Amino acid sequence: MWGTGISDTFDIFEPGVQIRYHISMNRSQKEAYLYALSAVLLWSTVATAFKISLRYLRPEELLFWASSVSLLLFGGVLWRRGRLGEAWGVWRRHPLLIPLLGAINPFVYYLTLFHAYDLLPAQEAQAINYSWGLLLAWLSVPILGQRLRRRDIAAGLLCYLGVLIIATRGDLFGLRFHSIPGLLYALASTLLWALYWLVNTRVKAEAVTLLFLNFLTGTLLLACYLFLGKGGVHLPSWQGALGALYVGLFEMGVTFILWLRAMQSADSTATISNLIYLSPFLSLIFIHYLAGEEILGSTLAGLGLILGGLAVQKVGR
Repeated sequence: MWGTGISDTFDIFEPGVQIRYHISMNRSQKEAYLYALSAVLLWSTVATAFKISLRYLRPEELLFWASSVSLLLFGGVLWRRGRLGEAWGVWRRHPLLIPLLGAINPFVYYLTLFHAYDLLPAQEAQAINYSWGLLLAWLSVPILGQRLRRRDIAAGLLCYLGVLIIATRGDLFGLRFHSIPGLLYALASTLLWALYWLVNTRVKAEAVTLLFLNFLTGTLLLACYLFLGKGGVHLPSWQGALGALYVGLFEMGVTFILWLRAMQSADSTATISNLIYLSPFLSLIFIHYLAGEEILGSTLAGLGLILGGLAVQKVGR
């Protein structure tokens, strides 16, 4: 991994070459920050977009229209790059894993997540969802053969204490939950997201190609689910259509591409990846002013513990 300072010269002794190298690094890192901050800003708006869109659409309808938008976006990107034909080759190499990944994301994961947002305030659903990083580390032990450290256990205690504070709104001893089904949906979404990324490591493919295949299979599965079990899908109102368009573009689509560009451009991916921790706090601002929710002290305390637990887990890894 490259560093961020100009001391990263790699023994290039020619002065002109060295200067050009430093200029290139600085420009590249600035571009990486621009892409990353754009992605973080957009991701910070999606909890609000979920909550507002669900006023006009059922969770499964929001997912169908949003995932269709994402599918068209990823397909258009591949077509423009002249790489659409590569997708078939990836599917042939992984005929079982591709449908499995598509079944998890977008189908089951987002359906579960949207149900959580439908039943919980946006501030609670989005805060709990951030605990998926903890499950990723824990599930890496049986699936990837990694070692569970004491630090991971301590991080888990912090994270799930934070989840409990959020779910009970600070009433730890009374244990009065706003919505137990909503809490279970939110926790299930973290499990599904962690599983998706662990299974994802077994497929060797360019990121946009894999996302296109995921959304192709996931959207087809969702269509079958809707038409066979939910009586089909209806054309949304203009408010619902606008919400689905926004979610499809900026939660599931463009933002992933911006983040990938940021990671590819960065001289130090560590400094870029840490920017993601800005997102939940920015998200609370949008939730308050656009979705009209009063931000509770218990949400801030619980979110702080969740992010603190993730920071403890990250140290030394």
